[in-house]
Amino acid sequence: MISIVLIEDNRLVREGIAALLNQQSDFRVVGALSTGDPELLRSNPPQVILLDLGLWEDDSLRISEVISKESPDSRIIVMDLLPAHEDIVEVVNAGVWGFIMKDATLDDLVGTIRSVAAGTKVLPPQMTSSLFSQIAKEAVEADESAAIESVRMTAREREVVDLIAEGLSNKEIAARLEIAAHTVKSHVRNIMEKLALHTRLQIAAYSYRQDD
Repeated sequence: MISIVLIEDNRLVREGIAALLNQQSDFRVVGALSTGDPELLRSNPPQVILLDLGLWEDDSLRISEVISKESPDSRIIVMDLLPAHEDIVEVVNAGVWGFIMKDATLDDLVGTIRSVAAGTKVLPPQMTSSLFSQIAKEAVEADESAAIESVRMTAREREVVDLIAEGLSNKEIAARLEIAAHTVKSHVRNIMEKLALHTRLQIAAYSYRQDD
């Protein structure tokens, strides 16, 4: 039986994933948390921890580093939309074992958990900012239809959109705006939800369209 703790701050998502995983005969969700307090995991560490990379009120990278150090028998799988290049590097260096896209199928999620529990690392291929920029430009040239011009963003969110369009990483955006990197990730997540976009590429495409 694979014991699992889920750390996800969206209650609907958290409860939905937990319910689906508990339907698997070889899974047992022993915790579904909104925050990643390592203290809650030390007494009875699970085999696998599913961790949302975009927690609003906590730093997922810090959580990964602490858990990897203090509970090395627990293998972390991070969940995100489309990660930036540096996000992948950071989580790998923090000791994360796996990565799963939030729009992955249930079969992919279940397979990733089983593979990581068995000792196999499951991580996405590296992405480059130059490829990101090229695809974003092509998306604009394709004139993708999206009724998003009327969506209102905060001034800070608009700044983040513009800097993503310039090809800056989360760390570079954080330095430019003098805010924490995990705050930048939260802004990106909020922008995606507001615009009903699913990738950072589309955020950049949106910014280019506004400048035309």
